[in-house]
Amino acid sequence: MDDRRKLANEMDELQQDMKELEVRYEQYFAGIEKREPYRERSEMARRLRRYTNRRIIQTDLKFRYQGLTSRFMTYCQYWDRILRLIDDGKYHRHTAKLSRPTVAETGPAAGGSKPNEVEKLHAKLSEARKACGLDGAAPSVGKVAAFLDAQREKIRSRYGDQPVEFSVEVSAGKPRIKVSLKK
Repeated sequence: MDDRRKLANEMDELQQDMKELEVRYEQYFAGIEKREPYRERSEMARRLRRYTNRRIIQTDLKFRYQGLTSRFMTYCQYWDRILRLIDDGKYHRHTAKLSRPTVAETGPAAGGSKPNEVEKLHAKLSEARKACGLDGAAPSVGKVAAFLDAQREKIRSRYGDQPVEFSVEVSAGKPRIKVSLKK
């Protein structure tokens, strides 16, 4: 019984350490950590290999070990793929999300949506909904402003700081906000 309890405790530790390793890798990919946690990864692999030739009689512990091993192998494949993308220069860290102020910190006009522009677009969207005969209220002014800011951010990440304009179009019987680059 002591062997079973000891093995269960070791599996708990392995599971906890694997979660910590996953967090460390995510921090590395986000740019928070400066170095890859390679040493911790090789230590985890060594600890898991220690149980490879060990005969585990208890079915639940054997199942748990196999699950931990397969999860670790899946993480390793994922981490290797991301590391390859980083080496090739094709992986873009999402550091903008870490440093970008939120709407709650800066107020509703922080993202660049002018209140007058948002209100005009909201009014056009409401008119277009009525013209299409749609029931229910149009999205609130706050939701429209949040949508505009999100679209501006997407276009900024793709095309740089080019100015954009928004318009309301009806397609397939539904009004939609169209985003286009200003010319």
